[in-house]
Amino acid sequence: MWADVMPTARIAVLSGPNISREIAAGLPAPTVIASTDRDTARAFQVLVGTRMFRAYTNDDVVGVELCGALKNIVALGAGAIDGMGYGVNAKAGFMTRGLAEIARYAFSSGANPLTCAGLAGFGDLIATCTSAHSRNRSVGEMLAKGATIADITRRLGGQVAEGIGTTQTVHALAAAKGVEMPIAAETYRVLFEGKSVREAMRGLMERERGEELSGPLAEVSRLLRLTMEEARRPD
Repeated sequence: MWADVMPTARIAVLSGPNISREIAAGLPAPTVIASTDRDTARAFQVLVGTRMFRAYTNDDVVGVELCGALKNIVALGAGAIDGMGYGVNAKAGFMTRGLAEIARYAFSSGANPLTCAGLAGFGDLIATCTSAHSRNRSVGEMLAKGATIADITRRLGGQVAEGIGTTQTVHALAAAKGVEMPIAAETYRVLFEGKSVREAMRGLMERERGEELSGPLAEVSRLLRLTMEEARRPD
């Protein structure tokens, strides 16, 4: 991450539901600019923000960076669901559990779990998993229809689907950290061990059932409850 490479520099990172073709066409879009230095974040907010490109600031650089990277893994699976014709319910559930997985990893790396519910997390996840212009979603769809990685690389014509490399890296890091990431694990098996998409989906569906709100999501729920209780208190 940039903050690790340049710890003394005043840096800012930009992420969010930013499909480049739409922004280039002048369509409305939001984004988030993260920096630990408030003045730096605001300077970039003024620099890049327009009437059609609404920029918000955030001080969680780690969370914004991780959300921007990890959502590409989920997008691969979302595309595979499209390619298999599994329907809207399956895709919505997969995206939601994918967001929980992103939050677990981000929280273990020191990120604010609330960042995952914002533009860099939830917002970017929706855009990347649903847009016809999303390379990662398209790669997942091609995988589900039987294309090999070599075929896909050729079809991309020099463009990069970041989710492939991210899956390989995060799979190893999650194991080292002891973070449970079943979606990333199954995606790794499809990409690098030859497991079929159908078998991977079956593996996810047959996992042991647990509570929906656990780990960082439980922490988000607690923080939201405290915020609501504080708002209700008389001055």
